[in-house]
Amino acid sequence: MAMFVLYESSSGYALFDVHGLNEIGQNVEAVQSSVSDLARFGQVVKLTAFHPWQTAQDALNQVNAVSEGFMSEELRSFLELNLPKAEEGKETKFSLGVSDPKLGSCISEATKIPCQSNEFVQELLRGVRQHFDSFINDFKPGGLEKPQVGLALSYSRAKVKYNVNKEDHMVIQTISLLDTLDKDINSYAMRTREWYSPHFPELDKIVNDNYMYAQLSKIIEDKSKLSEEHVPMLTEVLGDEDKARELVEAGQASMGPDLSPLDLLHAQTFAQGVIDLTDYRKKLYDYLVVKVKDVAPNLAALIGETVAARLISHAGSLRNLAKHPSSTLQILGAERALRRALRTGGKTPKHGLIFHSSFIGRASARNKGRMARCLAAKCSIAARVDYFGDSSSADFGEKLRVKVEERLDSLHNVYAMEEVLEDEEIVDASGEEIDEEEAADDVE
Repeated sequence: MAMFVLYESSSGYALFDVHGLNEIGQNVEAVQSSVSDLARFGQVVKLTAFHPWQTAQDALNQVNAVSEGFMSEELRSFLELNLPKAEEGKETKFSLGVSDPKLGSCISEATKIPCQSNEFVQELLRGVRQHFDSFINDFKPGGLEKPQVGLALSYSRAKVKYNVNKEDHMVIQTISLLDTLDKDINSYAMRTREWYSPHFPELDKIVNDNYMYAQLSKIIEDKSKLSEEHVPMLTEVLGDEDKARELVEAGQASMGPDLSPLDLLHAQTFAQGVIDLTDYRKKLYDYLVVKVKDVAPNLAALIGETVAARLISHAGSLRNLAKHPSSTLQILGAERALRRALRTGGKTPKHGLIFHSSFIGRASARNKGRMARCLAAKCSIAARVDYFGDSSSADFGEKLRVKVEERLDSLHNVYAMEEVLEDEEIVDASGEEIDEEEAADDVE
């Protein structure tokens, strides 16, 4: 049987006729020994046809199709034009060697041309790649290298652009930075209180919020200088004039010792750090909300922007999250508990990161597992719609949210019905007693 080899170069499609198969057979060692010698290799492989690309964009489109294992119309026309025509009713007397098995399967299904991709074909293509400039005489010096570099840059840029358009990488980085900021804000707030509370211990009891505490310590500075002039500024922070006056009175009657100017400077520095980091965190959270709605609008509408971002971050990308089954998505974030349960034979976890959803919080203790299973199934659907769908609308996520709300209401109703039936004897139509659990399932 005759054999042809398809080679996809940076300059165009090339088709080679393989001679001498009867002498060498599909002997990999024979091909390997002839690859280094162009004279010997040229006796085995002959150029049959070459189809150059017309434009750089055409080259990029063809390479993208080949990398995805898809046969374009241009490739189909090239093969049908240059391969021998099979007689009607008879089998094809040749085969086509290709580098990618997926592409070979696509060509076989569309054109009925038998394709193969094995070690023998790979060695032939290796030789073609090594001596390709010798087979094509029309190339000028450097005419082969320039298309290779240009196409490589265009192909890489297109792949990077595709990932950037999904923008899930930005979501992952943002949610990680928010977690880091929370730790830093708590650390700075703790230092602010430790530095400033000996000077004004009463402020520690009056104000619990760290951000407000930092703002007030910046305004007050030295408590011995507190007066009626500070009331408007304190009121602006506290939102209550009476509480501001109470704070002034507490400062004037405070028993705390005075701080040295250097100690007071450190306290003010830590307070300013808390204010700056908290303000930046608010802006970053607003950015996260907008970005998640762009990347995964349906998932965000269903489960909320923060939980959606954490799921994407834990999975590694929106693509990975969309590929996860709902059973895996349900316990994302609880892998350690799952491994411990499998090792010890204990109960497996019912939920992971989706526990932070309001749906799980509103469910009763006995229904949290059911609610987590339902929510994970809907999240899996929403993630696939967001990744594989072309629309940026959140309508699908809103409909899924309604479905989850209905499921939560039905679980509440079933639970209420079970409480009613606890003290009653339930008898079925045949007069036999039914299990309470079975009755609850019937009601559900």
